[in-house]
Amino acid sequence: MPATSPAHQPRRSRRTNRLLATAAGVLTAGALAAAALPGSANAGENHGDKGKPHGHPGRYQDVQLLSFNDLHGNLEPPTGSSGRVTELQPDGTTKTVDAGGVEYLATHLREAREGNRYSVTAAGGDMVGASPLLSGLFHDEPTIEALNKLDLDVSSVGNHEFDEGARELARLQNGGCHPVDGCYTDKKFKGADFPYLAANVLDDRTKKPLLKPYWVWKKNGVKVGFIGVTLEGTPDIVSAEGVQGLSFKDEVETINKYARELQRQGVKSVVALIHEGGFPASSSYNYDCDSPGAGDGISGPIADIAKNVSPQVDALVTGHTHAAYACTIPDPAGKPRTVTSAASFGRLYTDTTLTYDRWTGDIARTAVKSANHVVTRDVRKAPDMTRLIDQWNTLAAPIGNRPIGYISGDIVKDGTESPLGDLIADAQLAYGRTLDAETDLALMNPGGIRAPLTHAASGGEGDGVVTFAEAFTVQPFANTVNLQDFTGAQLIQALKEQVSGANAAAPKILQISSGLTYTLDLTKSGADRVVTDSILLDGSPIDPSATYRVATNSFLAGGGDGFPTLGEGTDDLVGEDDLTALEQYLTANSSATTPLAPPAADRITIVQ
Repeated sequence: MPATSPAHQPRRSRRTNRLLATAAGVLTAGALAAAALPGSANAGENHGDKGKPHGHPGRYQDVQLLSFNDLHGNLEPPTGSSGRVTELQPDGTTKTVDAGGVEYLATHLREAREGNRYSVTAAGGDMVGASPLLSGLFHDEPTIEALNKLDLDVSSVGNHEFDEGARELARLQNGGCHPVDGCYTDKKFKGADFPYLAANVLDDRTKKPLLKPYWVWKKNGVKVGFIGVTLEGTPDIVSAEGVQGLSFKDEVETINKYARELQRQGVKSVVALIHEGGFPASSSYNYDCDSPGAGDGISGPIADIAKNVSPQVDALVTGHTHAAYACTIPDPAGKPRTVTSAASFGRLYTDTTLTYDRWTGDIARTAVKSANHVVTRDVRKAPDMTRLIDQWNTLAAPIGNRPIGYISGDIVKDGTESPLGDLIADAQLAYGRTLDAETDLALMNPGGIRAPLTHAASGGEGDGVVTFAEAFTVQPFANTVNLQDFTGAQLIQALKEQVSGANAAAPKILQISSGLTYTLDLTKSGADRVVTDSILLDGSPIDPSATYRVATNSFLAGGGDGFPTLGEGTDDLVGEDDLTALEQYLTANSSATTPLAPPAADRITIVQ
């Protein structure tokens, strides 16, 4: 799914202490062949090794680049639609394939590396953040440990690497126990073995990159530089606390700056790791977006970035939109350049062959080939990953397996207005009224809803049972529920900001609590898409001069996701975290004999 608003408040000091106290006593071969070049060995071979001792390599050397992005701490196989990919069949039909899980990802990557002495593995950001309970409960230490075991060489930061702020990101890089929750195991957390790159993230005090801007992979005279950036708009989708003291610079200008610096250092082969992405014409991971009739291939922000990044950069590994593509977009010189993204949650990996010319030190761009491969679950699980998951599950299971509610069917998160969005908004309204009985309504941002609630059991709890771990996966950010006063005019303006201003091109439709209704006319443009005189609360029009008590999460209460008006509320009252609100609502409104039915999602009337 496109990650339109995927970042939020720093997580879980209060919650983690409370929860851990509860558990205190418990313990293809994917390399693709390069096209044959003059003077090279046969396509697909490691040309430097062909018939020569390692000290006398040939001119051309294939370098295997394995990449993935947006893992989001999904160590176990994701469930529901989040755990499947769509595969285009030769006859034009499609089928879905179960995919993901680091036990399988490790096996696929290790098999792909076999026979490729020149292999490097890179990631496009959002390795952590918005993670399921198994990783998120422990501030994503389990995911960093898994990435180390995957032999990840380098990663760009993504917006989610800033969920808990710069200090926590530094801890993930350098190691050490959490400053509030301490150490979770007898062994001190050692941090990432790989460098996180943040070329366009500047520390406001030093005016220098927060982390390394680039890293150079070297082997037997072959040198490939990697520049890592996240999207310039990160502050718009991360809580203010998470990016305090930081500035995020233009992606293209930053990449071009460091490409020139690498060139001055004699590194002429360059890959950009960009946590920003686009949208292919098809949702099938193996859709050939370079085929005749495929149109523009990729639309969205990465298309403009790719067209402007210096020709000195030979390939772009991207992410953020959770889409899958392996396409080419012409660089500013008109030369095709590969642009890839491996969906999300460890369901795919990309295998790219970069043919390195030892005479020039550059990549022979005509020989670059890329393809996405499914992380299928029909291979042997990697035993070291199984041990890692079992270790952390021992700590998490007493918390995660606790039933908190019952549902009669899947409660999905898809759609302009979703049943799960309605449920969460209702939960926050109900919780708000326990703090202040005069609370009128609740608003929830769709990007804060990370997974559906599925009726089928995810473990041994039984069908229809909602466990704490499942609810945690839905709302992993530990945003607080905030109550604020707004005038009716401000409330109307906030609804219009869904489809105007920062959200004009990509609307972010707030999920609304029971009693609030309005019409969204998509035949119109800008703010006019919200029909003002249709906005009703309990059947009565919103009075622009009246005061309304509104429940939101702390991310929206800070004006996040392009809703500046929601940052102007008064008489702020801060409650518990939003997961507590959801848990209390499910417990109060469902039982094994009377499970909660999926809401109808009929509060917004859509005209198309």
